[in-house]
Amino acid sequence: MSDTCKTQNISWNLNRTHVIVQTSAGTEVSRNVREALERSTSPALRLRANEMQTIKCVVVGDGAVGKTCLLISYTTNKFPSEYVPTVFDNYAVTVMIGGEPYTLGLFDTAGQEDYDRLRPLSYPQTDVFLVCFSVVSPSSFENVREKWVPEISHHCPRTPFLLVGTQMDLRDDSNTLEKLAKNKQRALACESGEKLARELKAVKYVECSALTQRGLKNVFDEAILAALEPPDTKPKKRCVLL
Repeated sequence: MSDTCKTQNISWNLNRTHVIVQTSAGTEVSRNVREALERSTSPALRLRANEMQTIKCVVVGDGAVGKTCLLISYTTNKFPSEYVPTVFDNYAVTVMIGGEPYTLGLFDTAGQEDYDRLRPLSYPQTDVFLVCFSVVSPSSFENVREKWVPEISHHCPRTPFLLVGTQMDLRDDSNTLEKLAKNKQRALACESGEKLARELKAVKYVECSALTQRGLKNVFDEAILAALEPPDTKPKKRCVLL
């Protein structure tokens, strides 16, 4: 079982209007996380955010929907050239939020049924989940409802999750659309993801392309916000397996 850890330094400059994420490859993206934290009226939330030095984010979803590409593209600014099924892998980035260092731990998981018993071993102490499906794979979309949300809800019922549509660049790929048409299928619209997110009580729906990086940084910005400021008014509990 692979259990490697890749580390990247990311600087979040909260002295400016927006958070600036700077990777070693020089790509920048902004997100107004500071204002979101300032809007919070909960002293307990502020205390918890200040005390928490790690944010654990676990990525789940069917095999081949682009989970690993999502993480590699985000942490290295490079798109992997070949597909290698994941058993278990994790990445770490260092972020500065409000002048305090945090470790954002990104945990990649295998979507194949062979790993259904192994996969939950990565769930304890999770702060936020990314539940992924490909916008050009209707079956992966259905499995969000049938498999992935039930699984994480069983193990971590009070841990927030985002619904993430991946491979959005393939919505305009003629070969992909042709294959879908032959099976009497079509690419999933953004509205379908938003509707499912509401139905399953996800924090929100976001989508991205690991290849073009469109929407990519926003996925992780929103994940950090969800971990620091979960929508539930009750105190957030990390996932613990008994």
